Amino acid sequence: MGSDSTLLDFTAESAELTEDDFGGRLNEITEKTIGAAIKVHRALGPGLLESAYETCLAFELAELGLTVVRQQPMPVVYRGVRLDCGYRTDLTVENEVIVEVKSVARLEPIHEAQLLSYLKLSNRRVGLLMNFNVKLLRHGLRRLVHDFPKPAVRVA
Repeated sequence: MGSDSTLLDFTAESAELTEDDFGGRLNEITEKTIGAAIKVHRALGPGLLESAYETCLAFELAELGLTVVRQQPMPVVYRGVRLDCGYRTDLTVENEVIVEVKSVARLEPIHEAQLLSYLKLSNRRVGLLMNFNVKLLRHGLRRLVHDFPKPAVRVA
């Protein structure tokens, strides 16, 4: 088994799922999250603070029956010690998907780097970067994947 498997942190519920099932579950969560974000963006439009979009998106996700944690602390492990450096994820959905909410002129590489760092620190695989300060939300969406296992090659 390669190093890819050492970073996996399955919940009790997902531990019994196969990799394909787990990937399907992540896809389902991200699809619902994107749908909820589109609903929020259509209602509010661009130009508000990130906190407004975060609050409304958390509300929409909860209405869909998804578990959402806002502003979850993201400690850094340094030399074996967990240190609170002030990092917080905007939203964590179903304890699987990290959502970073932005309201900026345009997404920059540093925004992707931030989300990838959160995925690494939390041993999660999928994150959504959402910039609500755009005319159409699809232009402000990025789905980032960290350390997702490659599918097995099957020989007939």
